[in-house]
Amino acid sequence: MTPLKKYIRPGVLRNLLRKAAEMADGRCSLAISFEGEVCIVEGPAPEVAFVEGGPGVSSVPIRFDQVHSGRLFLLADRPDDRDECGRLLNFLSYSIQELVDMEYARRSIAEEALAKYRELALFHRSVPNINTSLHMRDVVNALIDECRLENYPGELGMIFLLEPSRKVFRLAVQFGFPFGTYLQPMVDSALFQEVACSGRGEIVNDLEKEARWDNELPGLGSMILIPINSPNRCEGVLILGSRNTGVFEAAHRRSLTTLASVAGISVSNAFNFEGIQKLMDAIMQALAEAIDSRDPYTAGHSERVAHLAVAFGHTLNEAGGYRGRVLSDDELREIYYAGILHDVGKIGIKEDVLTKRTRLPKRRMDVVRARFQLLGQFDDFDWGHAFERLCDVNKAMVPDASALDFVRELGDRVLRRNGTSLRYLYDDELENLLLAYGNLTRDERREIERHPAESERILQHIPMQDGYGDLLTIIRQHHERMDGSGYPDGLKGEDILLQSRLMAIVDIYDAVTQERHYKPAYTRSEAMKILGREVEEGKLDSELTSFFLSNIESIEMLSEQVKVTKATHLSSLGHLSSL
Repeated sequence: MTPLKKYIRPGVLRNLLRKAAEMADGRCSLAISFEGEVCIVEGPAPEVAFVEGGPGVSSVPIRFDQVHSGRLFLLADRPDDRDECGRLLNFLSYSIQELVDMEYARRSIAEEALAKYRELALFHRSVPNINTSLHMRDVVNALIDECRLENYPGELGMIFLLEPSRKVFRLAVQFGFPFGTYLQPMVDSALFQEVACSGRGEIVNDLEKEARWDNELPGLGSMILIPINSPNRCEGVLILGSRNTGVFEAAHRRSLTTLASVAGISVSNAFNFEGIQKLMDAIMQALAEAIDSRDPYTAGHSERVAHLAVAFGHTLNEAGGYRGRVLSDDELREIYYAGILHDVGKIGIKEDVLTKRTRLPKRRMDVVRARFQLLGQFDDFDWGHAFERLCDVNKAMVPDASALDFVRELGDRVLRRNGTSLRYLYDDELENLLLAYGNLTRDERREIERHPAESERILQHIPMQDGYGDLLTIIRQHHERMDGSGYPDGLKGEDILLQSRLMAIVDIYDAVTQERHYKPAYTRSEAMKILGREVEEGKLDSELTSFFLSNIESIEMLSEQVKVTKATHLSSLGHLSSL
């Protein structure tokens, strides 16, 4: 029973089997097996009666994952009952499989999110520990200490660094080897050279079978090699080894790559501070792309918002500023970074909420369809027509009143048979289908509205240069509205930063002019009307919005020029005036 809990709660299965047995009016017994062992039985039949191919026994497989499986059994003593009970068996197996698949997907998403959180936590912790000195020895010692702190497998370790003048890798630090062990032959191996040249980490869990390894260091069984890359080159290689085989996993490579990238920044910082600035820009771009990649319809949104916001600010400066206030070069840089990072908090939003395309997902609609089809066999119910109308409501942005009334009628409808009641639609399905607008429930909308505050929380530990004191505030406030209807703090009017009000305008403009899973892309003129209505409702700064709409063509052209010339990069933002 205990292994089964990993995939679905036994109590849920027991209740499903009990309800199914009641619907069959006691004419059959039901059971669930896991890995060949019967673990749940409902009905008068004993556990030993449920043998595949036994007298009166029907069964269908249940797939828990790629390794574990089970079966759903139905035992009907009377031959006359077997056909009708067989349909019940198929419906019940479909429902159970859907529940198992949904739980498996939920757990997979949770595990992925946990891995991302751990990687981000490692990044946050390692930055202040490794990036505290310009001395190479301090950096490599801090990197080795981080490896030990994380308890990676492998009792041996070493770091080789590239001597810039001689283009030769030399041992910088090691642990686990006997004193006086000569480790320089490692550099001569084809495996080391390929990692250093390609800049990609590798795991070799059986060195004896590795063609690129000629036993340069005798006694090693497995090894993980991670390049320490700076923005311009491979600065060194981090190596953990073991005398045993098969000890390293892909997760170790990912987290060690994070550590090595932090060390690479520190090493590069000793030679070229400008290299660090470029890497920071690359990291921010990667964060934005990581968020955008969760939903292909929002890909590139953060970068476009950053470009538009900088172009808007620069155009505003050229016209004399906002009520005489001109944004400085540092403030334009800050706006750019705020645009790149403003949606980072969506990493903490559930995937099924962030990318929700319909009111109910396809899997749930398949369950509803199967339920309608079953009910149609016992009730005077045109299930096909009803399901077709339900599909239209499910995909609609704004369903008409008659469609919603039809859904309510279905919600009130109950099949009563042999003392058992079966609803046509359940409460959670009704909650989604009866939405007057959009496809997000109140709780899901609250989930989405967490992302500005979540962005601030994720980014608050990342050290920023002096002069960017408003960065997190801009990010937190980009969904605030002038009338107080925004989130997360419900700020009004002048309590909202100028930069945040500017960001809100370009964020809306880009969102409505790009195709999303719930709407087509609007034209520029349609987007301008939408912004105009937002001003009329008191949500956007009227003066800023009027300026944006009056200069939209030049702002968009400048945005493209900024993108092409990379003028928004930190190292060259100050040259915008020369565009």
